[in-house]
Amino acid sequence: MSTPIRAPTWVSKRRLFEEKLIDLQKCSNINQLKQMHAQIFKANLHQDPFVAPKLIAAFSLCRQMNLAINTFNQIEEPNVHLYNTLIRAHVNNFQPSQALSTFLEMQSRGLYPDNFTYPFLLKACSGQSSLKLVQMLHTHVEKFGLYSDVFVPNSLIDSYSKCGSHGVNAAKKLFSAMEGRDVVSWNSMIGGLVKVGDLTEARQFFDEMPERDTVSWNTMLDGYSKAGDMNNAFELFKEMPGRNIVSWSTMVSGYSKAGDMDMARLLFDKMPVKNLVSWTIIVSGYAEKGLAKEAIDLYNQMEEYRINFDDGTIISILSACAESGLIGLGKRVHSSLGKTSFIYSTQVLNALLDMYAKCGNMGKALGVFNGMTKRDIVSWNIIIQGLAMHGYGDKALHLFSTMKEEGFKPDRVTFVGVLCACTHAGFIDEGLHYFHAMEKDYGVTPQIEHYGCMIDLLGRGGRLKEAFRLLHCMPMEPNEIIWGTLLGACRMHNDVGLAEEVLNQLVKLEPSEPGNYSIISNIYAAAKDWDSVANVRVRMKNTGIQKPSGASAIELDDEVHEFTVFDRTHPKSDKIYDMISELGLHLQQAGYIQKVHY
Repeated sequence: MSTPIRAPTWVSKRRLFEEKLIDLQKCSNINQLKQMHAQIFKANLHQDPFVAPKLIAAFSLCRQMNLAINTFNQIEEPNVHLYNTLIRAHVNNFQPSQALSTFLEMQSRGLYPDNFTYPFLLKACSGQSSLKLVQMLHTHVEKFGLYSDVFVPNSLIDSYSKCGSHGVNAAKKLFSAMEGRDVVSWNSMIGGLVKVGDLTEARQFFDEMPERDTVSWNTMLDGYSKAGDMNNAFELFKEMPGRNIVSWSTMVSGYSKAGDMDMARLLFDKMPVKNLVSWTIIVSGYAEKGLAKEAIDLYNQMEEYRINFDDGTIISILSACAESGLIGLGKRVHSSLGKTSFIYSTQVLNALLDMYAKCGNMGKALGVFNGMTKRDIVSWNIIIQGLAMHGYGDKALHLFSTMKEEGFKPDRVTFVGVLCACTHAGFIDEGLHYFHAMEKDYGVTPQIEHYGCMIDLLGRGGRLKEAFRLLHCMPMEPNEIIWGTLLGACRMHNDVGLAEEVLNQLVKLEPSEPGNYSIISNIYAAAKDWDSVANVRVRMKNTGIQKPSGASAIELDDEVHEFTVFDRTHPKSDKIYDMISELGLHLQQAGYIQKVHY
């Protein structure tokens, strides 16, 4: 009887090397990839038509485009497949112009593109500015007869749909001419119509679809939700045969943005499965509405369930806190991150900085800013704007100088902050200097917001005629914000004549805005022109204009309280009014004389 031969337990290095080559394009570790590259070069496989495309794809995945291009350049006669790989690498690394250059080089070498070339190239085309490029590639597709592969016309429809209304019209023509459509063709068409806000036609396409998948339903659902049409969204959601986590999250997001947090919470609680995105949506929704208790409770639940936060979640929650002034939750997030091994990116630190600045805690904001090891232009813009808005003009301008010393180039947002700093600090001459230096020294053309800042600065400083001249010298039409700013300055300095001229312009832009009439009425009252006050009031009454009550909000014990004039809805309103009366007596005793506005 023969003795069985035992299989060897060792594997040759050649075999291991070949196995690694099979999945080389999936390698995302740059150190391992460089080791493999050295072995490939040693084995003289760097020009192999099977190995080279995989190596280019791997370098692309590792964001090492210089090495990918070097690999490509070592091939003496690259084929279409190799060119396609490099085009795709450029597109995936957000280098659309280089992708197009590679395509043109391929043509100059006499190589014909195939059905993979154009879908890769078309991914580099998005936005209305890309419409002509998409049309050019469409012409090429027709020339080479590549319509037979449905993947090519589908890519064209998708790219056209990202180019605004004109692009969507071109997509519809192409869609109508297609002989063989699949579900992707229909989804791309519906997605394009949703992007341009044509939900009626998008729904028609949806209803005509011979076959729908989850993407079809979710695209239509997303369109309704983003448009605030939650009635149609809910009806569609009820009909949906196979809801997934995207469907549920879309509905929660839609109701949150519509302000219906009760319905958003109901759907959130009913979700069969929740992920980081759905938790982020509901917490941010409560935070945006100033509902601190609910937002903090849910954030605590996220921590209890040991959900790992990513940058997107933290930024979304902090942005919501910044918009609503909900500093309590913002501090809670900051504190909890400090207790973990969370690695702060510049984007997260910018969100923290923005939250503290917008909530008025400039001490905390400066603490975050000074602790940043890596700042970008956004970081500088946030801190300069924050200091400017809260009355620290000197500090804002000092940081502007420091920013330039550290090699950062100011942009248009920077100058909005700088001019605001001059406005709130009353630095008129400095503001004029920076305004004129914008384009001359920094190449930043003043936009409407910069003119608005300057008119505000001059108006507050009493230089109304100068502000009026600047307004008429603007290269663009002044909007209602700029006219309103000038009217506010007229009120501050009781310039009746100029105020009347400004009001005439404002009425053309905002005929039903009651605030404008209220300001001019106060200007007349300050000048004791009671007849004009009465005329304005009659004019408001005849046009049916009513000035809504102003509202104030304050955060106390993780809850935001909002008040309007004569408001009695707050449960402690009696005590609040008693305190106001008591404060009024103290003010009178201190010699304060109330200024009455009519």
